[in-house]
Amino acid sequence: MKTDIPTGARAPTMIEALISLFSLVAGISVSIVVYGLDPHIPMLLGVVVASLVALRCGFSWQNVQNGMVRGINNALPAMIILIIVGVLIGVWILAGVVPTLIYYGLQLLSPSIFLPAAVVICAITSLATGTSWGTTGTIGVALMGIGGGLGIPLPLVAGAVLSGAYFGDKMSPLSDTTNMAPAMAGTDLFTHIKHMSYTTGVSITLTLIIEIVISMSYGGGEGEVERVQAMLNTLNENFTINPVLLLPPVLVLVVSFKKMPAIPGITLGVLAGALCAVGLQGANYETLLDVAFNGFTSETGIEDVDSLLSRGGMNSMLYTISLVIVAMMFGGVMERTNQLKAIADRILAAAKSQGSLIVSTVLTSIGANLILCDQYMAIVMGARTYAQAYRDRGLAPENLSRAVEDSATVTANLVPWNSGGAYQAATLGVATLAYLPFAFFCWLSPIVTIIFGITGWTIYPLAKEDADDAPEDNKEQAV
Repeated sequence: MKTDIPTGARAPTMIEALISLFSLVAGISVSIVVYGLDPHIPMLLGVVVASLVALRCGFSWQNVQNGMVRGINNALPAMIILIIVGVLIGVWILAGVVPTLIYYGLQLLSPSIFLPAAVVICAITSLATGTSWGTTGTIGVALMGIGGGLGIPLPLVAGAVLSGAYFGDKMSPLSDTTNMAPAMAGTDLFTHIKHMSYTTGVSITLTLIIEIVISMSYGGGEGEVERVQAMLNTLNENFTINPVLLLPPVLVLVVSFKKMPAIPGITLGVLAGALCAVGLQGANYETLLDVAFNGFTSETGIEDVDSLLSRGGMNSMLYTISLVIVAMMFGGVMERTNQLKAIADRILAAAKSQGSLIVSTVLTSIGANLILCDQYMAIVMGARTYAQAYRDRGLAPENLSRAVEDSATVTANLVPWNSGGAYQAATLGVATLAYLPFAFFCWLSPIVTIIFGITGWTIYPLAKEDADDAPEDNKEQAV
């Protein structure tokens, strides 16, 4: 987190930083809750307020602009992935990949087990590949279609998909966030994963119990059987259903497991889907390019099928990308001009006990997702803000890395204007606030971590050899 103050400027006060934050939160809340409008313009007004506060504190316009540019630059990889995933979804529907996955899934999964099964399927996929975004963009899209076909509300399905995807993401040694959190906190990867297993095990167990209970209300009566059969017939009539069409998602999962970066990995999936569209569905060059940009439009006459398959395309992601750009402008200004640091320092000063320190870490990481709008920035802020405080209190760094990842990683997708929330809403086709209550694992994780912190369960002290490396004035407290 930026700490240097340019010559002629001063550190913003807590009140000044809160004015910027309040302008963002209040503007978005009124826009969405009261008027049902999009959050883009209120967020842009938040950027204006944060910039004015920075100018008042003596920062030059160049400092403010550099903050905006740096914030946008941090989100560029995510925006590129958004564009390619939009193309992927449209091409895979045209190619029959998504319809084939839905077709087989409707025959294999029943409503009474679908939700816990979706959690497990996504958890295994994400654990093997190390990516929640890749999991939801491939397997998740198919599960949304299957769940909708089985008559399960789509926000429930999205919640199950995200719960599984983020479980695997935060526990996989292949995940970038799982590697980033211990690196920032000062511990090693496998110590971090082992320490997370306590809180994560409780969170995922509670999630599966809730999903099993909810699934009991979806028994799949005669009406649902007829509905599923109608969908199967429609898919069979409008697409060539063939096991070969399972190869594109398998290819994406394999290259992800081999640690190919997301952008070329997803692009390979697009190319494989394009070949299937031409070879098995008879698509021509013009149709392929049109669907890649504008998305696929299903016109089967069966509402259940048309609503599930009319989606995708690069154009569908432009709304989300514009939201990410404005959000990262705000986060960049807040970080570059030390307004975020002013808030974090006040929170840290109030954290007197072990429990309050962990609570502060969790709340700061969640707050960073709200303000900085990016889970990676939230991880960096949470870890860097509290690393010395944990050492001073005699707490092992894996306590910090766990608290950060149990909050920063899993809550990014719960914030509509965060790059994570914007991506998942666009990919799964369900608004962030609609699936938020049902993404049980994602909001249970920080709660469980707070409980562990307050009670002292599995909170490890700093090892003596590490405490010996601490500054002299901290040794007595650290040991």
